[in-house]
Amino acid sequence: MAKLGSSTLVGRDGNVRPDVIAQRVDDLARVMRLGHQPVLVSSGAIACGYRPLGFRERPTSLPDLQAASAVGQGVLYRHYQEAFGRHDVTPAQVLLTSADVAGRTTYLNARNTLHRLIDLGAVPVINENDTTATDELTFGDNDVLAAQVAILLGATWLVLLTDRDGLYGVGADGETHLIGDVPPGRSPRSLSLAPLGGSGLGRGGIASKIDAAAMAVAAGVTTVIASGARADAVTAVTRGRVIGTRFRSSGPREPAFKLWLRNAKPSLGRVTVDDGAVKALRARGTSLLAVGVTGVDGDFLAGDAVDVVDAGGAAVGKGIVALDHDDLVTVAGLRSRVITERGLGISPEVIHRDQFVLANG
Repeated sequence: MAKLGSSTLVGRDGNVRPDVIAQRVDDLARVMRLGHQPVLVSSGAIACGYRPLGFRERPTSLPDLQAASAVGQGVLYRHYQEAFGRHDVTPAQVLLTSADVAGRTTYLNARNTLHRLIDLGAVPVINENDTTATDELTFGDNDVLAAQVAILLGATWLVLLTDRDGLYGVGADGETHLIGDVPPGRSPRSLSLAPLGGSGLGRGGIASKIDAAAMAVAAGVTTVIASGARADAVTAVTRGRVIGTRFRSSGPREPAFKLWLRNAKPSLGRVTVDDGAVKALRARGTSLLAVGVTGVDGDFLAGDAVDVVDAGGAAVGKGIVALDHDDLVTVAGLRSRVITERGLGISPEVIHRDQFVLANG
């Protein structure tokens, strides 16, 4: 699984760089010959489309961005068709929105389609569907999209290719240095990084790569942040070489449903619980009952995901709530026997244990 960013794909003149696309496709074709099944998440549609529409620089308004994406996506994909065609490989254009992975049914449909394309020997070339996405319903950037897809497919590696050699820290001498192989179990978010600017061509930056790496590593996907200028970057990773900055997973992969719940389904509210409920959820893996609920926030319905926090606001986990907001407010803090005696007709079970995941860390 590889992700290629706008800053690598598109020159500062706003034109796509066919040499970079050809190099990256050569690398993926080489990986295929080694027996792997690559998937590519590619930015660049907006960057390819704004100049043909007469913009001198990347626009900022949503309608202009969507228009640029509509033009640029065709330009970008045509280059991929030509590059893969030289290797007799068929690329498959796949455009996703966050809504496609937020719903369990559409999530499974996307996964099935991608697996089928891979089984048929095609290479999915994935991008966010910027022409229909809104500010309220986006992945944020393609680093996060790539992490989501890597988790969805159960990928072994996620390679985030950028215009940097990797992540840089500051040494005791005050000089910046490349952070190479990060020990397993250390969170990407715990690193102290040197400040480095971006190209301004895409939405992603160092923060988004850290978020994507944290998400993927926690789901069991080894993640590498490396230079997109290196001709054999993906091949090197699949052969076990350390390039750029590498984060290795330290734990077992969660079941697919819980990975989806943790990473793809958005939280629409917050439920505060008492110390007894925290202990039961963390130590005994029980369901959350109404008696342990001390606070309810958010306009959610049964079937939505909510964050579960302790009295101090610290994350306990995330789950699919069985009650609407108003019903939960009605029974919060009540024992199951009291709910039954009052004839409220509301289930005392707020979140079933099979629909709950503990917070990472």
